[in-house]
Amino acid sequence: MAGWIQDWFGSEYYSLLYKHRNCDEAQLLLDNLIGLLKLPAESRVLDCGCGRGRHSIYLSEKGFDVAGIDISEKNIAEAKKSEKKNLTFYVHDKRNLFRVNYYDLALSLFTSFGYFEKDAENNKAVKSISGSLKKGGWFVLDFMNSLREVKNLIKEETFACSGVNFSVKRFLENELIVKEIQVEDKGKIFSFRESVKAYKQADLENFFGQNGLEVLHLLGDYNLNKFDEEKSERLILIGKKK
Repeated sequence: MAGWIQDWFGSEYYSLLYKHRNCDEAQLLLDNLIGLLKLPAESRVLDCGCGRGRHSIYLSEKGFDVAGIDISEKNIAEAKKSEKKNLTFYVHDKRNLFRVNYYDLALSLFTSFGYFEKDAENNKAVKSISGSLKKGGWFVLDFMNSLREVKNLIKEETFACSGVNFSVKRFLENELIVKEIQVEDKGKIFSFRESVKAYKQADLENFFGQNGLEVLHLLGDYNLNKFDEEKSERLILIGKKK
């Protein structure tokens, strides 16, 4: 596995850079999904790539039985501070099966997918997530609209967050959208790299189809409007396990 995944996603600078992903936005998406899927209160939910647990925590507060998994030990150590009876967190690689035919809903939110360079590895993650679902269970994959993202790619920008200076370069490389991030903090320089496959609608639908998931909803934002390839900010697939 690419070493950058743990190094970057587990770092304090990652959390700082993406702090604009606020709780209100996350809660809007989750509330809308719960309403759309009509999830019973006792449903079991698997949050894949849970980070420090903000989605998992909110779902547990709504009464669901939630498990969050993430490959970053640092993220899970932080998330575990919020554990309770219906909320648990585990260090786990989502390419490996986590429980079998157990969950009513699995989530992969805010583009927490596509970080493995080989298609087979990303497909393996979908296979394992599908395997964790009960028959009739739902998988929600919230991905970027890569066509729009590439078209509007900001090649270079610099900014400061909480006294930390960031310089970010973005470019395409072998079907990957790559970010090279340089951080200046208290006179020290740190460098990170983030890359995600620029998957399109057909690619993701193919992953679903190969793994027993029927795509029933294709959405383009957190208000659950229909996906528009030209205009939508997000590409959200909701599949049901056959």
